[in-house]
Amino acid sequence: MHTGIFNDIDLRLEGRQQSCLSIPWSVDRSPYYQVKIPIVRLRRGTGPRLLLMAGNHGDEYEGNMALFQLARRLDVSAIRGEITILPMLNAPAVLAGRRRSPLDGGNLNRAFPGLDSGTPTERLAHFLEHTLMPAHDIVLDLHSGGTSMAHLPTSLIERQGGAEHFARMLELMLAMGMPYGFVAQNGAAAPTSLAAAARAGAIGLSGEFGGGGTVTPDSMVLTRSAIDNLLLATGATDAPVLARTVRRAQTELLQLTSHAQAIYATRPGWFEPARLPGDHVLKGQVAGWYHDFNRPDEAEQELTFGVSGVVLSQRLHAMSQAGDCLVQVAEPYEAEPDERKP
Repeated sequence: MHTGIFNDIDLRLEGRQQSCLSIPWSVDRSPYYQVKIPIVRLRRGTGPRLLLMAGNHGDEYEGNMALFQLARRLDVSAIRGEITILPMLNAPAVLAGRRRSPLDGGNLNRAFPGLDSGTPTERLAHFLEHTLMPAHDIVLDLHSGGTSMAHLPTSLIERQGGAEHFARMLELMLAMGMPYGFVAQNGAAAPTSLAAAARAGAIGLSGEFGGGGTVTPDSMVLTRSAIDNLLLATGATDAPVLARTVRRAQTELLQLTSHAQAIYATRPGWFEPARLPGDHVLKGQVAGWYHDFNRPDEAEQELTFGVSGVVLSQRLHAMSQAGDCLVQVAEPYEAEPDERKP
């Protein structure tokens, strides 16, 4: 029994249920306050079991908008199997427009497997990994670059589980129809939602659909299409729900494998980029310039790419501190030996 979070959704019931997950957490203005996290549940017979989530980070909005819309549009008579929707997962962070929860400073996507008696972020991570994720076959966690980063639109998986598990993840990621797909190498014990999904026995899928703490027409089209494509590919629906027609692309697979693929600030300064996400670049090419306004006689520092590849993400805020990631370059994905056909 999970005492750290209250939930009146019954996963065994047929039909539609709509409620909130509730996390007790006393605050100055309200001693008996509860964090309220909207949840919508649809079940019709047997079939695929999908858990769809957005708002893991609170300043990434494409997923919020698309999943709230999906929850309103989905009719239980038009699905098969089970679909659970959490459109505003880290509700305190979403409502504050912050990456991390303002209640405890927690980064939900670095909090798994969580703690049932911990902070709100830890309790939510624990509930997801130990209650909701094991009750589903597929977990989709929608992301973007957030307030500070521009990100290449990409679907995303982690290399988790055995060969068969990974092959199914890769198959479903490609079915999402994004122009790029990113394979992360975070390890089985990683504190991320995708590692948690794998530990729970589920297929974990994600994606980065935009950035800058905003949305665009293109980012929303990609987000809605990816969701529709996944529902269709799993057989949960027979027709698109969010769009009249879905967009599908041939997916180019990318990966990050070393720190040489990123450029980090080593001192306070102001970053001027030379390229954009999606640009193909070569090792040694100029990535941008780093200015120091406190030293007006000192020329700007030229930054160069450490590897060849595709610009995956880039810092949007010019003002930077030591340790800030300024740019990442992804390389083409190379299959592991157990993925290659003999």
